[in-house]
Amino acid sequence: MMDQAALMQAMDVLCPMHLVLGPTGHVVHAGPTLQKLRSDSPMVGRRFLEIFDLRRPRAITSIDGLRAAAGTKLHLQFRDAPKTEVKGLLVAGPEEGQSIVNLSFGISVVDAVSDYALNSSDFAATDLTIEMLYLVEAKSAAMEASRKLNLRLQGAMIAAEEQAFTDTLTGLKNRRAMDHVLARHMDWGTRFGLMQIDLDWFKAVNDTLGHAAGDHVLQTVARVMVEETRESDTVARVGGDEFVVILPHAKDGDAMEGIGRRIIQRLSQPIPFQGELCRISASIGSAIFDPESEQSVAEVMDDADVALYASKHGGRGQQTHYIPVLRQNAQNLVPPVGRDAASNA
Repeated sequence: MMDQAALMQAMDVLCPMHLVLGPTGHVVHAGPTLQKLRSDSPMVGRRFLEIFDLRRPRAITSIDGLRAAAGTKLHLQFRDAPKTEVKGLLVAGPEEGQSIVNLSFGISVVDAVSDYALNSSDFAATDLTIEMLYLVEAKSAAMEASRKLNLRLQGAMIAAEEQAFTDTLTGLKNRRAMDHVLARHMDWGTRFGLMQIDLDWFKAVNDTLGHAAGDHVLQTVARVMVEETRESDTVARVGGDEFVVILPHAKDGDAMEGIGRRIIQRLSQPIPFQGELCRISASIGSAIFDPESEQSVAEVMDDADVALYASKHGGRGQQTHYIPVLRQNAQNLVPPVGRDAASNA
Protein backbone atom coordinates (compact mmCIF):
# COMPACT_ATOMS: atom_id res chain seq x y z
CA MET A 1 0.00 0.00 0.00
CA MET A 2 1.23 3.49 -0.87
CA ASP A 3 2.49 5.38 2.17
CA GLN A 4 1.20 8.84 3.08
CA ALA A 5 4.20 10.74 1.64
CA ALA A 6 4.01 8.94 -1.70
CA LEU A 7 0.26 9.59 -1.85
CA MET A 8 0.79 13.33 -1.29
CA GLN A 9 3.42 13.41 -4.05
CA ALA A 10 1.03 11.71 -6.44
CA MET A 11 -1.76 14.13 -5.46
CA ASP A 12 0.56 17.09 -6.05
CA VAL A 13 0.99 15.93 -9.66
CA LEU A 14 -2.56 14.81 -10.36
CA CYS A 15 -4.42 17.45 -8.34
CA PRO A 16 -2.08 20.43 -7.75
CA MET A 17 -4.95 22.43 -6.24
CA HIS A 18 -5.90 20.06 -3.41
CA LEU A 19 -5.84 20.33 0.37
CA VAL A 20 -5.59 17.55 2.94
CA LEU A 21 -7.47 18.33 6.17
CA GLY A 22 -6.90 16.73 9.54
CA PRO A 23 -9.67 15.70 11.96
CA THR A 24 -9.96 19.25 13.36
CA GLY A 25 -10.23 20.83 9.91
CA HIS A 26 -6.67 22.14 9.91
CA VAL A 27 -4.67 21.94 6.66
CA VAL A 28 -1.97 19.29 6.86
CA HIS A 29 -0.91 19.46 3.21
CA ALA A 30 -1.50 21.88 0.33
CA GLY A 31 -1.00 21.24 -3.37
CA PRO A 32 1.74 23.35 -5.01
CA THR A 33 -0.55 25.43 -7.25
CA LEU A 34 -2.99 26.18 -4.45
CA GLN A 35 -0.16 27.24 -2.15
CA LYS A 36 1.20 29.43 -4.98
CA LEU A 37 -1.98 31.48 -4.73
CA ARG A 38 -0.90 32.50 -1.21
CA SER A 39 2.86 32.22 -1.53
CA ASP A 40 3.48 34.57 1.40
CA SER A 41 1.02 32.84 3.73
CA PRO A 42 1.54 29.08 4.26
CA MET A 43 -1.75 27.20 4.42
CA VAL A 44 -0.49 24.23 6.43
CA GLY A 45 -1.54 24.59 10.06
CA ARG A 46 -4.47 26.92 9.35
CA ARG A 47 -8.13 25.95 9.59
CA PHE A 48 -9.79 25.40 6.22
CA LEU A 49 -12.74 27.66 7.05
CA GLU A 50 -10.34 30.44 8.11
CA ILE A 51 -8.81 30.43 4.62
CA PHE A 52 -12.04 30.06 2.66
CA ASP A 53 -15.50 31.52 2.97
CA LEU A 54 -18.07 28.85 2.09
CA ARG A 55 -20.66 30.55 -0.14
CA ARG A 56 -22.73 27.46 -0.91
CA PRO A 57 -24.13 25.37 0.68
CA ARG A 58 -24.71 28.25 3.14
CA ALA A 59 -26.00 25.99 5.89
CA ILE A 60 -22.55 24.47 6.47
CA THR A 61 -20.55 26.32 9.11
CA SER A 62 -18.23 23.65 10.55
CA ILE A 63 -15.79 20.96 9.48
CA ASP A 64 -18.24 18.32 10.64
CA GLY A 65 -20.87 19.80 8.37
CA LEU A 66 -18.38 19.71 5.51
CA ARG A 67 -17.62 16.05 6.09
CA ALA A 68 -21.34 15.29 6.23
CA ALA A 69 -21.72 16.93 2.82
CA ALA A 70 -18.92 14.89 1.22
CA GLY A 71 -19.43 14.64 -2.53
CA THR A 72 -21.41 17.92 -2.69
CA LYS A 73 -20.13 20.67 -4.96
CA LEU A 74 -18.76 23.53 -2.87
CA HIS A 75 -18.63 27.22 -3.85
CA LEU A 76 -15.78 28.93 -2.02
CA GLN A 77 -14.00 32.27 -1.95
CA PHE A 78 -10.71 33.31 -0.40
CA ARG A 79 -11.34 35.45 2.66
CA ASP A 80 -8.39 37.76 1.97
CA ALA A 81 -7.63 39.68 -1.21
CA PRO A 82 -7.66 38.88 -4.00
CA LYS A 83 -10.94 37.15 -3.15
CA THR A 84 -10.76 34.59 -5.93
CA GLU A 85 -13.74 32.28 -6.25
CA VAL A 86 -13.10 28.54 -6.58
CA LYS A 87 -15.15 25.38 -6.86
CA GLY A 88 -14.42 22.38 -4.65
CA LEU A 89 -15.30 18.80 -3.81
CA LEU A 90 -14.57 17.12 -0.46
CA VAL A 91 -14.04 13.38 -0.01
CA ALA A 92 -12.87 11.27 2.92
CA GLY A 93 -9.12 10.66 3.09
CA PRO A 94 -7.33 7.36 3.59
CA GLU A 95 -6.69 7.99 7.30
CA GLU A 96 -9.19 8.26 10.14
CA GLY A 97 -10.80 11.73 10.32
CA GLN A 98 -8.86 12.90 7.26
CA SER A 99 -10.50 14.79 4.35
CA ILE A 100 -9.27 15.75 0.90
CA VAL A 101 -10.63 18.82 -0.88
CA ASN A 102 -9.87 19.29 -4.56
CA LEU A 103 -10.37 22.80 -5.95
CA SER A 104 -10.60 24.41 -9.39
CA PHE A 105 -11.13 27.92 -10.75
CA GLY A 106 -14.04 27.16 -13.04
CA ILE A 107 -14.90 30.05 -15.35
CA SER A 108 -12.69 32.44 -13.35
CA VAL A 109 -9.55 30.64 -14.54
CA VAL A 110 -8.60 33.38 -17.02
CA ASP A 111 -8.57 36.04 -14.30
CA ALA A 112 -6.75 33.71 -11.94
CA VAL A 113 -4.02 32.99 -14.47
CA SER A 114 -3.50 36.73 -14.83
CA ASP A 115 -3.74 37.53 -11.10
CA TYR A 116 -1.33 34.80 -10.00
CA ALA A 117 0.96 34.52 -13.07
CA LEU A 118 0.08 30.85 -13.55
CA ASN A 119 1.25 28.77 -16.49
CA SER A 120 0.67 25.29 -17.88
CA SER A 121 3.04 23.68 -15.35
CA ASP A 122 0.70 24.78 -12.54
CA PHE A 123 -2.04 22.48 -13.81
CA ALA A 124 -2.23 18.72 -14.23
CA ALA A 125 -1.28 17.64 -17.74
CA THR A 126 -4.75 16.13 -18.21
CA ASP A 127 -6.59 19.21 -16.90
CA LEU A 128 -8.96 20.62 -19.52
CA THR A 129 -8.05 24.04 -18.18
CA ILE A 130 -4.97 23.98 -20.42
CA GLU A 131 -7.09 23.45 -23.54
CA MET A 132 -9.48 26.17 -22.39
CA LEU A 133 -6.61 28.59 -21.88
CA TYR A 134 -5.32 27.85 -25.36
CA LEU A 135 -8.81 28.49 -26.74
CA VAL A 136 -9.07 31.75 -24.80
CA GLU A 137 -5.64 32.82 -26.02
CA ALA A 138 -6.55 31.91 -29.60
CA LYS A 139 -9.84 33.79 -29.29
CA SER A 140 -8.06 36.81 -27.84
CA ALA A 141 -5.53 36.77 -30.67
CA ALA A 142 -8.33 36.45 -33.24
CA MET A 143 -10.28 39.29 -31.62
CA GLU A 144 -7.18 41.50 -31.53
CA ALA A 145 -6.50 40.75 -35.19
CA SER A 146 -10.14 41.51 -35.97
CA ARG A 147 -9.94 44.76 -33.97
CA LYS A 148 -6.83 45.87 -35.85
CA LEU A 149 -8.42 44.96 -39.18
CA ASN A 150 -11.56 46.89 -38.27
CA LEU A 151 -9.44 49.90 -37.30
CA ARG A 152 -7.61 49.73 -40.63
CA LEU A 153 -10.89 49.40 -42.51
CA GLN A 154 -12.40 52.24 -40.53
CA GLY A 155 -9.34 54.37 -41.18
CA ALA A 156 -9.51 53.56 -44.89
CA MET A 157 -13.22 54.38 -44.96
CA ILE A 158 -12.66 57.70 -43.18
CA ALA A 159 -9.80 58.52 -45.54
CA ALA A 160 -11.96 57.63 -48.56
CA GLU A 161 -14.84 59.74 -47.26
CA GLU A 162 -12.49 62.62 -46.52
CA GLN A 163 -11.04 62.37 -50.00
CA ALA A 164 -14.52 62.29 -51.53
CA PHE A 165 -15.39 65.55 -49.75
CA THR A 166 -12.08 67.35 -50.27
CA ASP A 167 -10.73 69.42 -53.13
CA THR A 168 -7.36 67.79 -53.77
CA LEU A 169 -5.59 70.97 -54.93
CA THR A 170 -6.55 73.34 -52.11
CA GLY A 171 -7.57 71.01 -49.28
CA LEU A 172 -10.89 72.85 -49.00
CA LYS A 173 -14.28 71.19 -49.01
CA ASN A 174 -15.61 70.43 -52.49
CA ARG A 175 -19.10 70.89 -53.94
CA ARG A 176 -20.28 67.52 -52.63
CA ALA A 177 -19.21 68.45 -49.12
CA MET A 178 -20.87 71.85 -49.47
CA ASP A 179 -24.16 70.16 -50.39
CA HIS A 180 -23.93 67.98 -47.27
CA VAL A 181 -23.26 70.98 -45.04
CA LEU A 182 -26.18 72.88 -46.56
CA ALA A 183 -28.48 69.86 -46.09
CA ARG A 184 -27.38 69.59 -42.45
CA HIS A 185 -28.20 73.24 -41.82
CA MET A 186 -31.58 72.74 -43.48
CA ASP A 187 -32.30 69.79 -41.16
CA TRP A 188 -31.32 71.89 -38.16
CA GLY A 189 -33.54 74.74 -39.31
CA THR A 190 -30.85 77.32 -38.53
CA ARG A 191 -30.20 80.70 -40.10
CA PHE A 192 -26.94 80.97 -42.05
CA GLY A 193 -25.17 83.21 -44.51
CA LEU A 194 -23.84 82.35 -47.97
CA MET A 195 -20.97 84.05 -49.77
CA GLN A 196 -20.22 83.33 -53.42
CA ILE A 197 -16.68 84.37 -54.29
CA ASP A 198 -15.11 84.56 -57.74
CA LEU A 199 -11.53 85.48 -58.50
CA ASP A 200 -10.99 88.40 -60.88
CA TRP A 201 -8.24 88.23 -63.52
CA PHE A 202 -7.47 84.59 -62.70
CA LYS A 203 -7.55 83.49 -66.34
CA ALA A 204 -4.88 86.09 -67.11
CA VAL A 205 -2.58 84.46 -64.54
CA ASN A 206 -3.00 81.06 -66.20
CA ASP A 207 -2.54 82.50 -69.69
CA THR A 208 0.58 84.55 -68.93
CA LEU A 209 2.36 82.58 -66.19
CA GLY A 210 1.06 79.06 -66.69
CA HIS A 211 -1.09 76.60 -64.77
CA ALA A 212 1.54 76.07 -62.07
CA ALA A 213 1.17 79.73 -61.18
CA GLY A 214 -2.61 79.36 -61.28
CA ASP A 215 -2.45 76.38 -58.89
CA HIS A 216 -0.21 78.37 -56.55
CA VAL A 217 -2.70 81.25 -56.58
CA LEU A 218 -5.62 78.93 -55.80
CA GLN A 219 -3.73 77.38 -52.89
CA THR A 220 -2.86 80.84 -51.56
CA VAL A 221 -6.48 81.97 -51.92
CA ALA A 222 -7.68 78.89 -50.03
CA ARG A 223 -5.29 79.60 -47.18
CA VAL A 224 -6.40 83.24 -46.98
CA MET A 225 -10.07 82.29 -46.91
CA VAL A 226 -9.54 79.77 -44.13
CA GLU A 227 -7.52 82.29 -42.12
CA GLU A 228 -10.14 85.03 -42.50
CA THR A 229 -13.18 82.89 -41.65
CA ARG A 230 -14.28 81.41 -38.37
CA GLU A 231 -13.70 77.83 -37.30
CA SER A 232 -17.43 77.17 -37.52
CA ASP A 233 -17.58 78.42 -41.14
CA THR A 234 -17.26 76.15 -44.16
CA VAL A 235 -15.10 77.17 -47.11
CA ALA A 236 -15.59 75.18 -50.31
CA ARG A 237 -14.09 75.33 -53.77
CA VAL A 238 -16.96 74.61 -56.14
CA GLY A 239 -15.34 75.43 -59.50
CA GLY A 240 -12.08 76.48 -61.12
CA ASP A 241 -11.89 79.88 -59.42
CA GLU A 242 -15.27 79.78 -57.66
CA PHE A 243 -15.66 79.47 -53.90
CA VAL A 244 -18.57 79.35 -51.45
CA VAL A 245 -18.43 80.21 -47.76
CA ILE A 246 -21.20 79.04 -45.42
CA LEU A 247 -21.46 81.11 -42.23
CA PRO A 248 -23.68 79.69 -39.47
CA HIS A 249 -25.83 82.09 -37.40
CA ALA A 250 -25.21 85.08 -39.68
CA LYS A 251 -28.06 87.47 -38.87
CA ASP A 252 -27.64 90.00 -41.69
CA GLY A 253 -25.29 91.24 -44.37
CA ASP A 254 -23.30 93.26 -41.86
CA ALA A 255 -22.23 90.04 -40.14
CA MET A 256 -20.48 88.95 -43.34
CA GLU A 257 -19.19 92.33 -44.41
CA GLY A 258 -16.10 92.25 -42.18
CA ILE A 259 -15.07 88.78 -43.37
CA GLY A 260 -15.61 89.71 -47.01
CA ARG A 261 -13.71 92.98 -46.64
CA ARG A 262 -10.68 91.20 -45.16
CA ILE A 263 -10.68 88.56 -47.90
CA ILE A 264 -10.88 91.21 -50.65
CA GLN A 265 -8.14 93.29 -49.03
CA ARG A 266 -5.73 90.38 -48.72
CA LEU A 267 -6.38 89.00 -52.19
CA SER A 268 -5.80 92.41 -53.74
CA GLN A 269 -2.14 92.08 -52.74
CA PRO A 270 0.12 90.58 -55.47
CA ILE A 271 0.98 86.91 -54.94
CA PRO A 272 4.67 86.10 -55.60
CA PHE A 273 5.46 83.05 -57.74
CA GLN A 274 8.94 82.15 -59.00
CA GLY A 275 10.05 85.76 -59.27
CA GLU A 276 6.80 86.94 -60.84
CA LEU A 277 3.77 88.63 -59.26
CA CYS A 278 0.30 87.20 -59.77
CA ARG A 279 -2.31 89.95 -59.59
CA ILE A 280 -5.92 89.04 -58.86
CA SER A 281 -8.82 90.34 -56.83
CA ALA A 282 -12.04 88.85 -55.48
CA SER A 283 -15.68 89.67 -56.14
CA ILE A 284 -18.22 88.57 -53.54
CA GLY A 285 -21.98 88.20 -53.46
CA SER A 286 -23.74 87.31 -50.20
CA ALA A 287 -27.24 86.34 -49.09
CA ILE A 288 -28.99 85.04 -45.97
CA PHE A 289 -30.96 81.81 -45.62
CA ASP A 290 -33.85 82.33 -43.22
CA PRO A 291 -35.61 79.10 -42.14
CA GLU A 292 -38.78 81.10 -41.48
CA SER A 293 -38.99 82.19 -45.12
CA GLU A 294 -40.30 80.02 -47.94
CA GLN A 295 -37.05 80.21 -49.87
CA SER A 296 -35.09 77.09 -50.71
CA VAL A 297 -31.33 76.86 -50.41
CA ALA A 298 -31.11 76.85 -54.21
CA GLU A 299 -32.99 80.15 -54.32
CA VAL A 300 -30.69 81.70 -51.71
CA MET A 301 -27.66 80.46 -53.67
CA ASP A 302 -29.13 82.17 -56.72
CA ASP A 303 -29.61 85.38 -54.72
CA ALA A 304 -25.92 85.27 -53.76
CA ASP A 305 -25.06 84.70 -57.42
CA VAL A 306 -27.10 87.76 -58.43
CA ALA A 307 -25.25 89.80 -55.79
CA LEU A 308 -21.95 88.45 -57.14
CA TYR A 309 -22.91 89.57 -60.64
CA ALA A 310 -23.58 93.03 -59.24
CA SER A 311 -20.08 93.09 -57.74
CA LYS A 312 -18.60 92.04 -61.08
CA HIS A 313 -20.60 94.64 -62.99
CA GLY A 314 -19.80 97.30 -60.41
CA GLY A 315 -16.08 97.11 -61.04
CA ARG A 316 -14.89 93.85 -59.37
CA GLY A 317 -12.90 93.59 -56.15
CA GLN A 318 -15.95 94.39 -54.04
CA GLN A 319 -18.72 92.75 -52.01
CA THR A 320 -22.48 93.09 -52.54
CA HIS A 321 -25.22 91.80 -50.26
CA TYR A 322 -28.38 90.67 -52.03
CA ILE A 323 -31.45 92.89 -52.07
CA PRO A 324 -34.41 92.27 -54.44
CA VAL A 325 -33.70 95.31 -56.62
CA LEU A 326 -30.42 93.68 -57.72
CA ARG A 327 -32.34 90.99 -59.59
CA GLN A 328 -34.27 93.59 -61.57
CA ASN A 329 -31.07 95.45 -62.35
CA ALA A 330 -29.41 92.22 -63.51
CA GLN A 331 -32.29 91.52 -65.88
CA ASN A 332 -31.91 94.97 -67.40
CA LEU A 333 -28.23 94.48 -68.06
CA VAL A 334 -26.77 92.54 -70.95
CA PRO A 335 -24.89 89.66 -69.22
CA PRO A 336 -21.35 88.82 -70.26
CA VAL A 337 -20.66 85.75 -72.38
CA GLY A 338 -19.87 83.82 -69.22
CA ARG A 339 -18.58 84.27 -65.75
CA ASP A 340 -15.05 83.70 -66.89
CA ALA A 341 -15.49 86.53 -69.33
CA ALA A 342 -16.58 88.82 -66.49
CA SER A 343 -13.79 87.65 -64.25
CA ASN A 344 -11.00 87.92 -66.73
CA ALA A 345 -11.99 90.73 -69.06
